[in-house]
Amino acid sequence: MLQIYSSRAKMKNLFGAPLHFLLLLASQTCEAVRIKSTPGASAEGFIQAKPDDTVSLICEITDTNLQEEELNWQRNGAAVSLTDTNKNTPSAVCITPVIPEDDEATFTCSLRKNSTASASVTLKVSYPPQLSGSENITIEEEEDLVLECVMKANPLVTAVLWTLNGSTVDLIGGGFTVTNDGQISRLQINNVDQSLHDGIYQCTAVSPMFPNSSKIFNVKVTERTMKFPLVPLIAGLVVVLVTSILAVVSRWKKIAKCCKK
Repeated sequence: MLQIYSSRAKMKNLFGAPLHFLLLLASQTCEAVRIKSTPGASAEGFIQAKPDDTVSLICEITDTNLQEEELNWQRNGAAVSLTDTNKNTPSAVCITPVIPEDDEATFTCSLRKNSTASASVTLKVSYPPQLSGSENITIEEEEDLVLECVMKANPLVTAVLWTLNGSTVDLIGGGFTVTNDGQISRLQINNVDQSLHDGIYQCTAVSPMFPNSSKIFNVKVTERTMKFPLVPLIAGLVVVLVTSILAVVSRWKKIAKCCKK
């Protein structure tokens, strides 16, 4: 019995301290720091916001033994500058106004001396396509025309519709090409024809969350004008001018020579 007790004592010495250390470390990592937010975060740590909103984050040290520890803030891994009075619990960070570029930004608060004791939240910014207003375009026949509409949004738009004078563009008969890369929708026309392509174009982005948004292009197609090559024309004028000056000088010398006789 004594030997068994001794073995158990040895096991306690071998495993008791490491287990206590692991539990303490887990407690510091998971519970030592927490973030409160306005608006509140989901259970997964996501905060829903829209452009021009204000998001407030407050980091608190929950472990009473660590109350004097300083805190660090990071945004996507980059340090956030804090005043000396804002480095202790509770430490606050304010995002105002929220902009589309804040989407997916992750804010992390941690103990300065132990970065594993941390908490994080991620912004989810919903915003519509930035489409509005009108643009006037004048182009000559036989030139190429490209119209662009920014369709970047969150959530993604479900469709971008192009119309000419109120009717859906005829991709086959009208010679139109429509492409998009998820950010910009482009309507391209090669060799513009006045009878086919003059008019009012409109692109409309269809969003599953926001009202549809549009942009208008007033396209005026003019007859092709004859363009003169400017550089050769200037060079020719210079040659004529220099030749004329030399001729005048030569003639003046002959007249002066005759007068002397």
